[in-house]
Amino acid sequence: MRTGEPLPAVEDVLAALGTGLWHWDTATGLVTVDAVAARLLGLPAAQVTLTEAQVRARLHPVDWNEITGVVRLAVAEGTLAEVRIRIMDDHQHVVRVVRSRSKPSFDSVRRAYVLTGTLQEVTDPMPGTPAGRRAVTGDWRRSREAFLLDAGRALAEARSTQEVLRVAANLSMPGFSPDGLAVFGVEGAHLTIIGHHGHEPGADNPFYMPLDTDYPAAEVVRTGRAVYLSSPEQYKARYPLTWPLAQRFGRQSWAFLPLTASGRTMGAWLAAFAYPVAFTPDERSVLTTVARMLAQALSRAGTAESERALSEGLQRTMLPKLGAGIPGMSIAARYVPTGGGLQVGGDWYDVIPLPNGRFAMVIGDVQGHDVRAAGLMGQLRIALRAYSSEGHRPDAVLSRASRFLHGINEADPAELRFATCLYVEVDPVSGVLEVARAGHPDPVIRMADGTVLARPTAGGLPLGIDPDADYPTTRFVLESGETVLICTDGLIETGGHDLESGWQRLRALLEGHKGTQEELADALVQAVHGPSSHHTTGPLADRREDDIAMMLLSREGEGCGCGAESAPPPARRTMLTVAQAEPERVSVARQQLRELLHDWSSPDQVDSAVLLLSEVLTNVLVHTDTDALLLAEVTGGDDGRRIRIEVTDAGDDLPHVRRPGELASSGRGLVLIELLAHTWGVAPRGRGKSIWFELYETEETGAG
Repeated sequence: MRTGEPLPAVEDVLAALGTGLWHWDTATGLVTVDAVAARLLGLPAAQVTLTEAQVRARLHPVDWNEITGVVRLAVAEGTLAEVRIRIMDDHQHVVRVVRSRSKPSFDSVRRAYVLTGTLQEVTDPMPGTPAGRRAVTGDWRRSREAFLLDAGRALAEARSTQEVLRVAANLSMPGFSPDGLAVFGVEGAHLTIIGHHGHEPGADNPFYMPLDTDYPAAEVVRTGRAVYLSSPEQYKARYPLTWPLAQRFGRQSWAFLPLTASGRTMGAWLAAFAYPVAFTPDERSVLTTVARMLAQALSRAGTAESERALSEGLQRTMLPKLGAGIPGMSIAARYVPTGGGLQVGGDWYDVIPLPNGRFAMVIGDVQGHDVRAAGLMGQLRIALRAYSSEGHRPDAVLSRASRFLHGINEADPAELRFATCLYVEVDPVSGVLEVARAGHPDPVIRMADGTVLARPTAGGLPLGIDPDADYPTTRFVLESGETVLICTDGLIETGGHDLESGWQRLRALLEGHKGTQEELADALVQAVHGPSSHHTTGPLADRREDDIAMMLLSREGEGCGCGAESAPPPARRTMLTVAQAEPERVSVARQQLRELLHDWSSPDQVDSAVLLLSEVLTNVLVHTDTDALLLAEVTGGDDGRRIRIEVTDAGDDLPHVRRPGELASSGRGLVLIELLAHTWGVAPRGRGKSIWFELYETEETGAG
């Protein structure tokens, strides 16, 4: 061509180079190709307009799906759409491989893609060249899909930012894997680094920079578009000011991708390669997909970490610090939130100093495991502290608390909640415990020799149901060396257990434990939430999870595990009141006695003791107008163990041994005692009397 002559037409130049033109509008579904493009598609060499279905029939089915993905990616990144396509004949054989390049745009009004591009036949590059890779094949696609599935699953399971970064550092991409990674975040108007892999310590220091810096990651955060740098020359030419930051790492290619979650660019992800990478559309597609998953995982992890910090801080403010210095006693407590949500719920415990020199232990559970439950818990805890500090008795404290919660429920009927609660007033000098219970599990006593008894207590409705509910008080003594456990139902029922099976699981642990009070508290939590809990599931089908709150109060002495040892007290003791209006508590007394004698060597003696106890208690209820007080005590000596059972009432009439006739309906109680007990007696008191009997641990069933 001589100087001054006009340039040839573009169509002629492209035809001379074997390059065809095509135009595709997805709104109409039509593709227009010129003669060269038609020939490359295996059609007669003439300009023609085809439907998408006609074009698709000439392409490998895998490649058609690749085209749609590359087009979307190019529009999102504002780059060219480049893809290799296999052309098929009528027998589904590959006749040639062509390369398509286009600059797609998206029409938001018609919601359609519009593309004009070129089509040119190519041969596969030689292996080992920087851009060398074969046309997309089914095997490569399957490898990519498998990788993305594995990566998505691993990132979805990451629970913290550090776990997300660790997963990202271990990703092995199909055909190309970066050996250096960095995740950038944004703090105000500055770019920071959240974490990195494949860089020496201290490599994150230079990355704290203003967002307007001429640096690839800063540009990605500002624009929301990815930056691909295939060579050091390209990096140096495009970002000369910050090239020294990357030069010292000796990498050959870099990809900076936006981390976008919920439409907001929250940072950038750097993938650096030690070898040249051409960043073909397939490779960009993989990197973009990983970046999106990484952004979602980081967003979830950040939200979870914020929620955990909030819940832990909230719980710390609501749970008391256990003060030391209670004379003769020690306290251990634990709170374990349920595994889901904010990890804060309605369970709580508290220790409250009282005006009379005593202190109160409170444990409770507001219905629910959400923010409202936590809020009500905080309000109820403050109310209980206020009523206790006024000097009210345990029953009055719970009555006022129930009226308080009922008033909150009336103000918001759509969110009715109730709460269970156990309130224990403790006299540290005498060891007397006064217990009021509102729908809560009974306390449990661990005696000095390890024997464990559930201590039945009178109770009322859960708080908040009835503003006029009554909460009777039960009094018993914590002997030297004994420990009382109070807890919420989460400690008992978690792991598919009901109240019965869950109690048996805890009882075995309590009786077998030999360590300190703090070690016992840890062991109880581990039995429910530790690895062993998966081997001790209960009879229920679902492994129910619930918050756990628990407190252990020990009175110093041998066996309590609280540090101070003294002379051993009577080995075991239980006390119980049977009122005239509560004859059903006779069965509770029988059960208490059986638990007290759970390791007695003679089952026949246990049956005898239970029978005699029933007779004595029934005589009090039938022949007097007073209540009966049961005291059962097991002692040990050089000659073996003995059980002493004493029932006291306020009646004045002393019982006498009679010889009832064959048809008599009463009068046999003392006869049975005389036959089955080793020794017995009747002792008058200042007001009333007591009947007692003793059995010595032998293999015999009677005194004989």
